[in-house]
This record gives sequence, C-alpha cells and structure tokens, in this order.
Amino acid sequence: MASIAVCPGSFDPVTLGHLDIIKRGANVFEKVYICVLNNSSKQSLFTVEERVELIREVTKNMPNVVVESYKGLLVDYVHEKNAKTILRGLRAVSDFEYEMQITSMNRVLDDKIETFFMMTNNQYSFLSSSIVKEVAKYKGDISELVPEAVERALKSKYSEI
Repeated sequence: MASIAVCPGSFDPVTLGHLDIIKRGANVFEKVYICVLNNSSKQSLFTVEERVELIREVTKNMPNVVVESYKGLLVDYVHEKNAKTILRGLRAVSDFEYEMQITSMNRVLDDKIETFFMMTNNQYSFLSSSIVKEVAKYKGDISELVPEAVERALKSKYSEI
C-alpha cells in the first residue's frame, strides 16, 4: 500500500516553515497532497487560487507533491485521496492545544485517519503567515522567511493596497 499523506492549511502565504514540513514530508511519504483550505475565521490576503499557484510554483521540483484546494471537511478530502494520514507541522507548544482539538475532532469523524506531527526546523519556529504579512505590509525584509516567488507576490499585493 502506498503511503499517502494530506498536508492541510490555509497557507496565506506559504512560508519557508511550511516548505520545510512539505519537503520533509515528501521524503517520508510516497505522495503528499497539499490541501489549501479557506479558513473562514481568518481574513485572507491571497485568494485560494493564488495560494494554490504559489505553492505549485515553490514545490514544482517535488514530483510526489500535489497541490489542490478543497471546500468541505478535511476528512472527506482525505477519503477522496485514499490517504490514511494527515501531516501537520508544529512550531511550538502553543500550537499543540489547537492541533490537539483538530486532531481529536478528526478522530471522531474517522478514527482510521492518523495525524502525524512534524516539528518544524528551529530556525522557523517563530514563523507564521500572519507575521510575514505584517512585515511585508510595512516593506520589511522577508527574503529569509518566504520563497522568492512568494516575496514577489506579497510585494505586488501590498503595492495594490
């Protein structure tokens, strides 16, 4: 049986911390589906379509990574992909409580789906999309926080506002 993982998130925008988890996940699993979700509790800067395109751009050299978007329950997407694993990144202890709630709910919906947590590289433990957007908004240097394509997209987006 092929090992397939789904790595969900809003990725608004994708950061080097996200990319670290994606790359390492792609080394562990035969196929990794990046599932771009729209988090209704967050105000998005990029559309879902823009986020999918940015992630496709920065993962184009990873042949076992597929990037898609999905509207609906994550467990339904996992079923559609015949996956058994959800891959999530953890930055710090503060992420754990939220991730535990989500994982517990997913287990109620389907107790056959396992969630694998991967600790992010220490150099990205502080990094979040929100922090990146805040720095980019005020024209700070984000070159060591996001891939080049994302940096260009952020500069373009904030020049429109």
